[in-house]
Amino acid sequence: MSGPNAGFQSWLKRAQHAFVLNRDYVHLLAVASASTTKKWWEKALQVGSVTAYRLDLGPGPAREAEALALLDDYERARAQRFTTSGPRRRFILCRAALRFILCTHLGCSNEQLTIGSSYYEKPYAIVGGRSHPISFNVSHSGNNGLIGLGQGNRIGVDIEEWNPHRSLDLLIETAFTPAERTALESTNVIQRQHFFFRLWTIKEALIKAVGMGLSLDMSSFEVPVAMRCGAASAEFHFPQAPLVAWRLDTIAGGSYYGAIAQELIPPLPSYQLDKDSKALRVSTT
Repeated sequence: MSGPNAGFQSWLKRAQHAFVLNRDYVHLLAVASASTTKKWWEKALQVGSVTAYRLDLGPGPAREAEALALLDDYERARAQRFTTSGPRRRFILCRAALRFILCTHLGCSNEQLTIGSSYYEKPYAIVGGRSHPISFNVSHSGNNGLIGLGQGNRIGVDIEEWNPHRSLDLLIETAFTPAERTALESTNVIQRQHFFFRLWTIKEALIKAVGMGLSLDMSSFEVPVAMRCGAASAEFHFPQAPLVAWRLDTIAGGSYYGAIAQELIPPLPSYQLDKDSKALRVSTT
């Protein structure tokens, strides 16, 4: 090919090829941008290296149909195993939103993406048959959902729909330390409900971030004092692993409490060459 249009024709050929390879991704973007159905997720906050998205999992036939179309065969079969419509709807909407968010960040097609899970049900992304290091976590309760997206560090999220009629006595007795129980018992009934969900979501987010499921005893660690006193964020260290630091953040709305836990990975040291000894030394600047 030669002539003044050769460069343009070459670019056009590459663009057409890229479009064919990523047509599923293009369709995925179109579902959210061109559809008359409003997105059911939105960016809630950015904390450290984690982006958090809040989901509205309430009923809506149009968006449920769109969401179902984004799921793979395994996920559709899993959705059909739910015996009631509410849990089935929440799973479909949550998984479809997760797929869209992951595909957008990874630049892959929906067809290329598979979502796997570990022995303890911690999810991970597989792109084109290969595991991807991106970290993410998902939680939903009632019609509220929360997705956290990290940069490879371990993260966990939890969201709980506030329920003033829920019995909490047994959970308080088994999930909290003596100091936490004392703090809960010092509040009135209404305050105790809110305080409980605040502490509970923080602990759940930490357990999910570690990825050990219920094998990690909730009463074996404490929510930082600062957060028990109302702080929205704090640093945390498990007593069993004090050298690993975690950042904790809370998010709350009128009907829910949520929390995000993310591992703080220390920056790699930088080195400089010592001119006299010709040896590498850790830079202090």
